[in-house]
Amino acid sequence: MSNDEFSALVLEERDGKVMAGIQRLSDERLAVGDVTVRVRASTLNYKDGMILKGIGRLVRNYPHIPGVDFAGVVERSEHADFKPGDEVVLTGWRVGEIHWGGYSQKARVNGDWLVKRPSGLSLDQTMAVGTAGFTAMLAIIALETHGLSPDKGEILVTGAAGGVGSVAVTILAKLGYRVAASTGRVAEHDYLRELGAASIIERAELSSPPSRPLAAERWAGAIDAVGGTTLASLLTAVKYGGSVASCGLAGGNDLATTVLPFLLRGVNLLGIDSVMCPKASRIAAWERLARDLPLDKLDALTSRAGLKDLPDLADKILHGQVRGRLVIDVDDV
Repeated sequence: MSNDEFSALVLEERDGKVMAGIQRLSDERLAVGDVTVRVRASTLNYKDGMILKGIGRLVRNYPHIPGVDFAGVVERSEHADFKPGDEVVLTGWRVGEIHWGGYSQKARVNGDWLVKRPSGLSLDQTMAVGTAGFTAMLAIIALETHGLSPDKGEILVTGAAGGVGSVAVTILAKLGYRVAASTGRVAEHDYLRELGAASIIERAELSSPPSRPLAAERWAGAIDAVGGTTLASLLTAVKYGGSVASCGLAGGNDLATTVLPFLLRGVNLLGIDSVMCPKASRIAAWERLARDLPLDKLDALTSRAGLKDLPDLADKILHGQVRGRLVIDVDDV
């Protein structure tokens, strides 16, 4: 393959169905942008699974290269902040949705969307973090900003065996929090304890609509990657002045609740968006990840796959069958 050609996972829409396949493309097909990156690795997030299966119409124009994250080395640059040889990371900015993404050996993007590889993390490790882990860190920062500290009590993490949850449990435990990990997967209990969870909450305990608008105060705070009934249920049991960081909708995007947790207990519901997060906040979050995420635990919660494996993995992540994080080797085609 010449230097002006690359392989990518390309989505095409045929008769209303989204089909994926590996294709060889020329550099001329790359998107408009001022930085061209030789991608070294990508990752798989819940949103990637939706895009790969054509769910939610997140992608409107085909053919399309998915992959909301990538890490690699700058090949060409017309942007003042980057030069050839720089190692860079991209998460969000609707890349992989509106713009061609990281399931490719090359990507061309707006340089304003890139950050330099954080010191202390390899390119591979940044993709072990990916959007899921980056979102977990943003959630922790938001909770800390609203007063959460280890002495306030137990913190709940829902969807704990998934990408956001696994990283959140690991970081919170390292910071000294007592973490309650909620999961519906009995087989993952030991895994979550190894990451640092102090207790396990069965998914069923939170998955039924709350019987009362307020339950006994239990959680000092929570990181919720599930949404729906789970979020409504946990809100009723947050302690006075506590906060919940909402960052996922695996259990649905509806929220049937009352205002009483907010009015009578001063509970804060914090929305976490990693897609359009300002660059300064991105850099701060990556610096915290490099400092606060134990790399031995990151390695333990990470598995690897290739571009060719992504169509099958999409079904698995959407059905809650992927543990932790997945790094995608874009050269494994």
